[in-house]
Amino acid sequence: MLPMRQGSPGGTGKIIFIGSAGLHGTGRLVMRSIESLYRKEEGKILIEIKLGSIPQLFNTFDPAPFYEKELDRDAETYIVDTVNDFHAKTQFKIVIYLPPEAAASEQGQKIGEAVHNHFAYRTLVMERKLRNRIRYGRFTLLLGLSFLLVSLVAGSYLLSVSNTLVTQLAADALLITGWAAMWEPVTVLLYQLWPILKTRNQYRKISAMEIDVRPSPK
Repeated sequence: MLPMRQGSPGGTGKIIFIGSAGLHGTGRLVMRSIESLYRKEEGKILIEIKLGSIPQLFNTFDPAPFYEKELDRDAETYIVDTVNDFHAKTQFKIVIYLPPEAAASEQGQKIGEAVHNHFAYRTLVMERKLRNRIRYGRFTLLLGLSFLLVSLVAGSYLLSVSNTLVTQLAADALLITGWAAMWEPVTVLLYQLWPILKTRNQYRKISAMEIDVRPSPK
């Protein structure tokens, strides 16, 4: 039996998440391979969500039209966590189970478009964040290099004027301060960009996933 977890209620009943990612945050240790905890279909890992009603999948406070609504936070987290459990090249299919009448309705058939729109928007947000961090990283790099150059020149000048213990200490202090100014650009460009890039790629992948809306099995 596949593990399941109930999410927050967003309408009638609760969202039921099926698979390993549904256990995230529950404190339960699963001593099995991740892949064995998910069903497969046509070689794709199924990300399965069972709903009692269509509004459960969405943020009910979002006034946007149905197909542009923000997803429920638990549902988004479950989908992203599932993708994060697997290798980047793994193929997925999102399967959403609804009561038969809801699955056959016009809104039920547009759920795929709504999910795609949500993650496409998330992709744009992360791309903007990535551009802003790159721009900031370049600015801090230019600033840091300029300050380091000034520190080196000033230290060399002090030593050329008077090579005493005091001037040596001052030159060393300037050198240390100059390298310290490089900490921020190094942090931004080497460490802060990659998590943003990874999240952007995950959202982009989800925004293009196959999504199937099916009647809930009896």
